[in-house]
Amino acid sequence: MKDLPTTQYAKAGEVYVAYQVFGTGTFDLVFVPGWTSHLDLWWDCPLTSSWLTRLGRFARVIMFDKRGTGLSDRSGGLPGMDQRMDDIRAVMDAAGSKRAAVLGISEGGSLAALFAATHPERCQALVLHGAFAKFTSWFPTQNDLDAFFNYVREKWGSGDNMAKFSPSHKNDQTYRNWWARRERAAASPSAAIALMQMNSQLDVSGILPSVHVPTLVIHRSHDAVVDINGGRQLALLIPNAQLFESQGTDHTPWTGDDVEVIAERIEEFLTGYKMPASFDRVLATVLFTDIVASTERAETLGDRRWKALLDAHDDIVRRELARFRGREVKSLGDGFLATFDGPARAAHCALSVIEAVRTLGIEIRAGIHTGEVELEETDVRGMAVHIAARIVGQAAAGECLVSRTVKDLVAGADLRFSERGRPHLKGMDEPIDVFAVSH
Repeated sequence: MKDLPTTQYAKAGEVYVAYQVFGTGTFDLVFVPGWTSHLDLWWDCPLTSSWLTRLGRFARVIMFDKRGTGLSDRSGGLPGMDQRMDDIRAVMDAAGSKRAAVLGISEGGSLAALFAATHPERCQALVLHGAFAKFTSWFPTQNDLDAFFNYVREKWGSGDNMAKFSPSHKNDQTYRNWWARRERAAASPSAAIALMQMNSQLDVSGILPSVHVPTLVIHRSHDAVVDINGGRQLALLIPNAQLFESQGTDHTPWTGDDVEVIAERIEEFLTGYKMPASFDRVLATVLFTDIVASTERAETLGDRRWKALLDAHDDIVRRELARFRGREVKSLGDGFLATFDGPARAAHCALSVIEAVRTLGIEIRAGIHTGEVELEETDVRGMAVHIAARIVGQAAAGECLVSRTVKDLVAGADLRFSERGRPHLKGMDEPIDVFAVSH
C-alpha cells in the first residue's frame, strides 16, 4: 500500500472512536480487532501491513480501535457490549457504509457475532477467526487468568507474550519489538487488566442461534491461545455456519504458514455468498414492566384519579425509554412491552423507571430477557417475549429480574446481580436461571 490510510474519528455518544478506511474492493468489510489494538501501529509491521493490504484487495476495509484502547477515547468506566456495538455503527456511518461484512478476530469475534445477531440489516456476512463463545476457551481456569495478570503487572510492554500468540515468529526479534510497542500503545497495564476482567464475564453462547447471516468460522487446530473447541462451538451454535479448521499453532491470522490459505478462504466466502433479501427475525432485549397491585389501586382511587396516575406513569416510562433508546412496542394498560438493541440499556432503563415512579406513590416490577424475536409492524413475537413475560411475573415490587442470557452480555455495564434461583416458568421445558439486577 503506497499511501497509509488516514486516521479519523467517529462520534459514538460522547466518545470519539478512531477508525481508518482503505482498500479497493467492491463491498465493505468491518474489521473488529481483538481486545486491544492501535490503528497506526498496524502499518509499522510488515506482517500485519501485508495482511491488511491483502484484505484490501477484495474489500473496502473499515477498521477501528475499540473505545478504551489505542487511539480511541478512554471513557469513564469500562465499555459494555452495548456501547461497543454503538462504536461499530458509528464508524460505519462515518465511513458511509450502510451494510458490510464483519470480520472479528479473537475476543472481537464475540462482539462481531452479537452485532450480526442484533443488526442483521447492517451486517451482510460474518467471519470469525480464532474466536470463542465462552471466555473459558481462552483461559480455562482462574489460575490461567491469574498468570496472565501477573504478566501484565510485571512484563507488560516487553513483548514476551508474543511467543504464545505467534509461535511461528517466537525468534523474530523485530516482530517482538513491534509487539512490545503495540502493547504499550494499545493500553496501560491497569487498563489491560480491567479490560480482561470485563472480558472474563462474557458468554455469547446464548445468542448465537440468533445469528442468521452467512457465517464462516476459521480456527487453527492447535491454536495456542484459544482452544479449537471454542471455534467448533461457534460453528455448532450459529445456524448453517461453515467451519474451516486450518493447521498451525498461531493465534494471530497474519502469522503462520497458512496466512495466504486463510486469506483466500475469507475472500472466497465473502465474494461468493448470497445475501438474504430481508430479515424478520433479530436478536433483541425484551422488557416488560408491570404496576404492582394495579387492580386494587384502581378500585381505591376511582376511574378519574387512576387515569391521571396512569398518564403520569406512562409519561415517565416513555421518557426513560427515549433516554435509553428503547422502542415502545405497546402499552399494556398497567405496564409496557418494549425492546432494546442492547441488554445493558434495558436494565438501566428498568431501574430508572422503578426509581422514578416511586415519586407517584406506586411500585412497578420488571422482567428482561435477550433472545430472538419476530418483528411485526406494531408488535413483536417469539419465545423471547414469552420468557420476559414470565420473568416479570416472578419479580417482587420494586425489583427487576433478568435471565442469565442478559447477565452474560452486560460485562462492564456497572450492574450488580443477585441469584434468584431457577424457577420453572410456565410454558418452558426447563427451568432457567434468574437474577435480580441493581446499580
